[in-house]
Amino acid sequence: MSLYLVESTVNEITNKEQFSALVERISDSQDVTVIEVQVAKDFSRAYFIVEANEEAQATAALTAQHVQADLVKEVRLVGKELEDVKQNQEVVNYLVEWEIPAEITMDQYLARKKKNSVHYEEVPEVHFSRTYVCEDMSKCLCFYDAPDEAAVKRAREAVQTPITSLTELADK
Repeated sequence: MSLYLVESTVNEITNKEQFSALVERISDSQDVTVIEVQVAKDFSRAYFIVEANEEAQATAALTAQHVQADLVKEVRLVGKELEDVKQNQEVVNYLVEWEIPAEITMDQYLARKKKNSVHYEEVPEVHFSRTYVCEDMSKCLCFYDAPDEAAVKRAREAVQTPITSLTELADK
């Protein structure tokens, strides 16, 4: 089984209850295991991490519930163990997307992350949780618990990593 990121534009969902019901229906699919789902605070975008045998299964489980799959990529979890993420006990409220430069390999990315992650200590109000790196090295999604966007930006500066986009996530 592999992990897949499915990014989607959420239509006709305007609150937490509606979104939770949607996630429950997707979780009932026999073809995938929903690892985690994060949604923008305004419910405009959702980020599904699912475990499936192949990309088509990951996509089909969402499209069966009328969720538009805007992007589907195989990903690797970095910074946490999969079992810890499945327990869903950690609060994250910001998502940083970074489009990784084409010349960076997975090994280079992982070495850079290991070297720079100690600098998160310079911004103690921000807690880095985990990253999903697209296997094709096109981008990564990094999850944080932070008091505000400015703190997330300071943390990214401390680890010398840019931000392509920054999204505040909805409360669960």
